[in-house]
Amino acid sequence: MADIFISYARSTAKQAQAVAQALRSQGYGVWLDDAIPAHRAYADVIEEELQAAAAVVVVWSAEAAKSQWVQSEADHARENGKLVQLTIDGAHLPMPFDRIQCADMIGWSGDLDAPGWRRVAASIATLAGGPPAGRPVAAAPVVEALPQSQLKPSIAVVPFANLSNDPEQDYFVDGVVEEIVSALSRFKSIFVISAGDNLVSDGKAMSPQDAARELGVRYVLEGGVRKAGGRVRIVLHLVDASNGAEIWADRLDDTMEDVFALQDRVAARVAGVIENTVQDMEEVKAATRPTANMTSYDLYLRAASLFRLSRKAEMLTAIDLLDHATALDPDFVMAMSMSCVCRRQVIDHRWSDDPEQVRRRGLELAERALRLGGEDARVLCEVAVSLPGLEGRLDRAVALMDRAIALNPASAFVLMTSGSLRLKCGEPDLAAEHLESAMRLDPISAMNGYMRMYLASARFQQARFDEALALFRTTAIRLPVSYAVLAALHGHVGQTADAQEALAQFESQSIGTIAEVARIWFPRPRERKLFLDGIALAAGKTPAVTPAGG
Repeated sequence: MADIFISYARSTAKQAQAVAQALRSQGYGVWLDDAIPAHRAYADVIEEELQAAAAVVVVWSAEAAKSQWVQSEADHARENGKLVQLTIDGAHLPMPFDRIQCADMIGWSGDLDAPGWRRVAASIATLAGGPPAGRPVAAAPVVEALPQSQLKPSIAVVPFANLSNDPEQDYFVDGVVEEIVSALSRFKSIFVISAGDNLVSDGKAMSPQDAARELGVRYVLEGGVRKAGGRVRIVLHLVDASNGAEIWADRLDDTMEDVFALQDRVAARVAGVIENTVQDMEEVKAATRPTANMTSYDLYLRAASLFRLSRKAEMLTAIDLLDHATALDPDFVMAMSMSCVCRRQVIDHRWSDDPEQVRRRGLELAERALRLGGEDARVLCEVAVSLPGLEGRLDRAVALMDRAIALNPASAFVLMTSGSLRLKCGEPDLAAEHLESAMRLDPISAMNGYMRMYLASARFQQARFDEALALFRTTAIRLPVSYAVLAALHGHVGQTADAQEALAQFESQSIGTIAEVARIWFPRPRERKLFLDGIALAAGKTPAVTPAGG
């Protein structure tokens, strides 16, 4: 039996999984309804787990507030003094739960230091007495038990369980696994192998974790498939082989109208999310290793985490790390392409006294990266988003981005970078389409906050101001130019004080003028006028009138 029972509505399964993942990282056993055995009655298992749990976490949402199941589970928890409430959308809670403290988790991205999460964690610790003694905590550093020569994320896809209790469905389960392996193999930054039909060594059955060690990989993707009544449920788990900790989980439900199309969608879902999830975990591991023992890949991962902060000191340090990485391995193409992006940021934000030298070196790296990694979608993306700043060309950048999408249309990273590039091209509709697809593929990794930030900018360009503001409120991630967009956005909706605060934040970044932002980020007259009008309103001025035909 688990320590924590999580109650949620079906539409918020991803948020519930994120809560479960955070609790498991703190050492708790967690139960969600995707763990119900195929041979047990649903209500019986629910009642047993509710009784046994030390705390019941209710994830409230608009749908949950209408759900009889969620209300029943919450009422049981309230009556037994083990209710912990959180809201993810601010919907009104049903009586009597609206009279009980509820943690605000709107826009929560998994940050364990967020105020809302600290409140939830404190309540759980009080009810459960903290994580059980002796239970390993997933977030704790562990001794690396796998080959030190393995320099990139490696994943073994083990056989999935047939949860239908029908041997005739084995073919379908095998097909799902084959499609996932095929999709993951398209990612040049990930080493993926199939563990085969049976996990057996010396005639003895092996656990997935033991199989991963045997195969020399860092991560295991396991799961189960159940087909019944014209519908299919697929449960997925990504496990760290070094300590057995689950670092990502998902559940997919669909109809059986087209088996092969469903397999493709499952593969795309897993492939899209796993790239960024694994990279997030690798960055955490790299940050705990001593600098003296770093490999070229470790340097790359450190640079990646610094790059995301988008600040001058960190960006210059990232460039130094990447230069070191390519000195150790002159053919390390991912380090080259990321270095291009870093150098473009330095140019865009005026962070160098010698921008021409930065530009020349960035273009040299871009050309070399394309020669060595021209078939790698991630490399193509990074070079593409670099070129507008390095050589002032959008046409070549768009061609490279289109090629990256053709190579890997199921990559959340590819679609996110494409969305950011289309914003610079004055194509907010296409940018929004790609960003929404990226968010569906990758709802949990650190990159999702960037996706929402870019989508907020796309909604601004579409003059959908309320949606843009709502998106900005769901993520704390801001690139320096985002403050200018946010200032214009607040200006258009009449929030003058907020607009002026955002404008002050932009000006404190010392990255250039509003006129330069307008020229670089808003190439079409319509979007440029929308931006400049918003800035004028933010400053308490009347927008300039554009002459007819201007």
